Amino acid sequence: MKELFKDLKVVELAGVLAGPSVGYFFSELGAKVIKVENPNLGGDVTRSWKLKNENPKDNTSAYFWSVNAFKEFIELDIKQDKNLKKLYELIKDADIVITNYKKGDDKKLKVDYNSLKKINPQIIYASINGFGVNNPRTAYDLILQAESGFMFMNGEPNSIPTKMPVALIDLLAGHQLKEAILIALIKKYKEKMGSYISVSLFDSAIASLANQATNWLIGNHLPVASGSLHPNIAPYGELFTTKDKHYITFAIGSNKQFEALCNVINNNSLPRDVKFSTNQNRIKNRQELYGILNNHISKFNYKDIFKFCEQNGIPMGKIRNMKEVFELPEAKEMLKQIKDGKETKHVVSSIAFKFSS
Repeated sequence: MKELFKDLKVVELAGVLAGPSVGYFFSELGAKVIKVENPNLGGDVTRSWKLKNENPKDNTSAYFWSVNAFKEFIELDIKQDKNLKKLYELIKDADIVITNYKKGDDKKLKVDYNSLKKINPQIIYASINGFGVNNPRTAYDLILQAESGFMFMNGEPNSIPTKMPVALIDLLAGHQLKEAILIALIKKYKEKMGSYISVSLFDSAIASLANQATNWLIGNHLPVASGSLHPNIAPYGELFTTKDKHYITFAIGSNKQFEALCNVINNNSLPRDVKFSTNQNRIKNRQELYGILNNHISKFNYKDIFKFCEQNGIPMGKIRNMKEVFELPEAKEMLKQIKDGKETKHVVSSIAFKFSS
């Protein structure tokens, strides 16, 4: 599968996370991805986003490698005519160009779609922006989490709005752009035509609100911060502490699963109680239900209740830190090695699907 796109050439004129995540996807699948960086700015800004314990003399940060592995890097100040010509040479036989310029900057730099399709009529021009092509606002993932409702919903009850600990809107926009590029590639192969694609972070965020959006639009329910609790399902997201002090949680999506959980914790009468017999009633009496369940679960060690839940098809998870995550064999399978100078480093693959023919 790693050679799936070995005949594709991608020129990446994007920085930070959203656009480069798309280039990373194609590089992992064998495409030649050339990342063009401005030497006057020190390259992609994330090269300097180092943790306090990273070597300040290194040219790259751990953050940078999260979406830039397996690419070729070239420094070009395209404000200079000679370097712009070098970029145009790269574009001539490229399949895809990825950009994230603010409104008007692409035209000033002469790397807008109309300019590049004169050089390569079949080019797929894939652009990421913040709030739409006609909106000049500067946008980072944090701003989009704020503006699209995610921060308002996130956090514990009565807490201040909270950002998610990954730049999720950037990643969601990257996925939208990948999907659009793949559609454009099919069009290119069929019609021998290029395409202009535009994805905004804001649209990507709104498109991902899913049930929280329809809970408001249809159910007139305003989603507010409620920790890990699910507004439509109970018990779902409550945190329980085992006898040996591990945090666990359950995703109980049906009456059958609820009955199975009650059987595991030796409380078969609970599903027959009218207050807990249906999902809607469990939501109404969520706090009382939590107290009952927590009292029973606290008598089990983690390994025992995990074994019982696995045997009975009950969705249960342990709250793991990052060290514990990458001790799991499934997580280790997602790791890839890269060479950074003489040093070998590990990165996480962006490819979560399995592919065979």
